[in-house]
Amino acid sequence: MAIDIVTTASFVPASEILSQTVEVILETVVAANDVFFKKDSFKELATYLERIVPVLKELNRKYISNSESLNTAIQILNREIKAAKQLTLECSRKSKVYLLMNSRGIVRCLEGTMTEISRALSLLPLTSLELSSAIVLEIGNLCDSMQKAEYNAAIAEEEILEKIETGIKERNADRSYANNLLALIAEAVGIPTERSALKKEFEDFKSEIENVRLRKDTAEAIQMDQIIALLGRADAASSPKEKEMKYLTKRKSLGSQPLEPLQSFYCPITSDVMVDPVETSSGQTFERSAIEKWFTVGNNLCPLTMTPLDTSILRPNKTLRQSIVEWKDRNTMITIASMKPNLTFGDEEKLLHCLGQLKDLCEQRDLHREWVILENYIPVLIQLLGGKNRDVRNRVLVILHILTKDSDDAKDRVAKVDSVIESVVRSLGRRIDERRLAVALLLELSKYNLLRDNIGKVQGCILLLVTMASGDDNQAARDAEEILENLSFSDQNIIQMARANYFKPLLQRLSTGSEDVKLIMATTVVEMELTDHNKVVLLEGGALSLLLHWVSHGGIQMKSVAVKALRNLSSIPKNGLQMIKEGAARPLLDLLCLNSSSPTLVVQVSATIMHLALSTMSQESNEMPVSLLESDRDIYMLFSLINLSGPEVQQNILQVFQALCQSPSAANIKTR
Repeated sequence: MAIDIVTTASFVPASEILSQTVEVILETVVAANDVFFKKDSFKELATYLERIVPVLKELNRKYISNSESLNTAIQILNREIKAAKQLTLECSRKSKVYLLMNSRGIVRCLEGTMTEISRALSLLPLTSLELSSAIVLEIGNLCDSMQKAEYNAAIAEEEILEKIETGIKERNADRSYANNLLALIAEAVGIPTERSALKKEFEDFKSEIENVRLRKDTAEAIQMDQIIALLGRADAASSPKEKEMKYLTKRKSLGSQPLEPLQSFYCPITSDVMVDPVETSSGQTFERSAIEKWFTVGNNLCPLTMTPLDTSILRPNKTLRQSIVEWKDRNTMITIASMKPNLTFGDEEKLLHCLGQLKDLCEQRDLHREWVILENYIPVLIQLLGGKNRDVRNRVLVILHILTKDSDDAKDRVAKVDSVIESVVRSLGRRIDERRLAVALLLELSKYNLLRDNIGKVQGCILLLVTMASGDDNQAARDAEEILENLSFSDQNIIQMARANYFKPLLQRLSTGSEDVKLIMATTVVEMELTDHNKVVLLEGGALSLLLHWVSHGGIQMKSVAVKALRNLSSIPKNGLQMIKEGAARPLLDLLCLNSSSPTLVVQVSATIMHLALSTMSQESNEMPVSLLESDRDIYMLFSLINLSGPEVQQNILQVFQALCQSPSAANIKTR
């Protein structure tokens, strides 16, 4: 049928069509570089099309007769290559999200276009054309390759489409489901996950529906409406202000009194409002679990009509279920709005009951959490953290954690409340149950930039977190350590952690930071009053190799700070021996020789070498002796510095030799 249409469609000369087709191919190849979606597939298409160009040019050059079969093949080829160009242009202009939603259709179009182009090439009457054997062979190879070409939606794309279909089918109104789905879409199409970028892409996708309606494609328009409704639940789909206005408009339209359930909502067996209503073969509706139990005990008659039932037939009553959900949602929205005035100090029993009810609602559904946020409960809840009742504070901490988990909108509202971090931090210093709840909430808040910036600034917060990180409560310790990791974006926070005896971030910065940051961290080691235990922790944590590298390769300022830090760490024998074993003596001795122009540095180096020498005196007799000065040259050099240095250096060097003469290697030193 396609051939008949083509043969009667045009009387344009074949040579003109061939030239036109070559131009379209070249335009398609260029456009393929700009596609947003399935880029590799379009590059493959472009490669095939480029291989067709020499064939068409050869046909144009050799073409003489006015063969009907040749005209037909050329016109089909021209039509399909134009279709390929149109598809390529659409995939470089339309919304990335829209293209993903239509990935299966795009794949089908690509495969169909390749098949038709291959068919058109196979229709060429090669036997009647004087073409070179190379061209004939290339046509055969092209037909074969294009027929075998396969295009499939990627696994990630299929998973997204399946999740969308499931969400639409189950009428999923869960915000976290939409958030996760939008994040998967962003990853699949290569767009940033920042809220502004996601919102822009979502708006671009929504604008595509107008084009669909103009094409009067009703089925696609309905599908897009369903997808937009599903993704519209995501945080990035609309601004907090837009959500709030939409919510308040709906809530005000409901009135202030809950509605009683309709009689049809009740299960005839349990007399309770149904959750999963199903229809039996008699046309009556029951709660699924109730009618299944009815069947299990041997009943096969309808509980209402007593007519025989086909026990294998239980059809979900989706319409009734949706009506029940909407009724529940309406009443819940009114309930949430009416509870807020009860959250005040005074009647603590009433307050605790209200908080318990609010907690239960927040745990039930994501939608309830969103309504609580939009009713602006958060400032009221935070105010309750200042109360004296521990049970009230604990319930508030639980509710705030539920609300803020995976919700930037909630965290943004928290950030706008004065002294909120201080209120939470106060709970870190209280009883274990409250402390555990507070650190879980603080962990959630530390994931949000506006709040994270303020956590480290609260006096005593980092000290409390460090204490908790080494505590016996495993979950609280993990949460505290994760918060400290989140706070490690700030050099000042890291310094606070180090002063609280938590050195992991400092050691990381010493290793991977910029030169300026490394200098700040090393200076911190110098200035801190470290316990012996902390000196061992720093050395075993990897500080030694980093500091020795700066001694050998750093500038004068870096060398000076590194030596001061080594002097601080080497003041305990255990570290001194370890430093000797790891080769610290050599770069220090070399530095002592080469920096006579810097008296202060020489003093620091000589004091560090003295610490190393003193550490050799602590060796046990049954241990393999550790020797500080391995060569006569080093001994001679140190002796010569006694006469060439100031009194501090002289004293340090003399103490070096005194210590070595009392060490296990004393005999060797004295002999040399």
